[in-house]
Amino acid sequence: MKSVPIPLKLINLQDDGFHLLVEIVVFNETHFAVLDTGASRSVFDKAIIEKHLSETLQVSEEINAATLFTTTTTIQATIPEVRIGRLKLKNYETVAFDLQSVSETYQQFGHPPIIGIIGGDILMQYKAVINYDKLLMRLYK
Repeated sequence: MKSVPIPLKLINLQDDGFHLLVEIVVFNETHFAVLDTGASRSVFDKAIIEKHLSETLQVSEEINAATLFTTTTTIQATIPEVRIGRLKLKNYETVAFDLQSVSETYQQFGHPPIIGIIGGDILMQYKAVINYDKLLMRLYK
């Protein structure tokens, strides 16, 4: 198995503790996503999904408890390619939530905006190993 090393960014959210961010590329744009080992699946901000995939969206009224960020409307979409470091995920099926308030909170503390949460589905499939000391994650193909 070949490992893909991915640098991480550690941020301090004051009373909320520490969060890890990972740089990702979606729709040929570089963004940050929160690395969340407690999220059962990865999700993306609905604004970026609506911007790029408006004609192919499926809206669901189910409440999805996949992450800490709850909403009553989820959008299902397929992102043509998600890149995390050198790892390329083709036709990644995802759900999208409104993450704007989360992203604004990050920005209020001087951190970059986020457009997604990388969760357990990707971390488990690619056998993620997170090294907090070196701020490095390895994913295995």
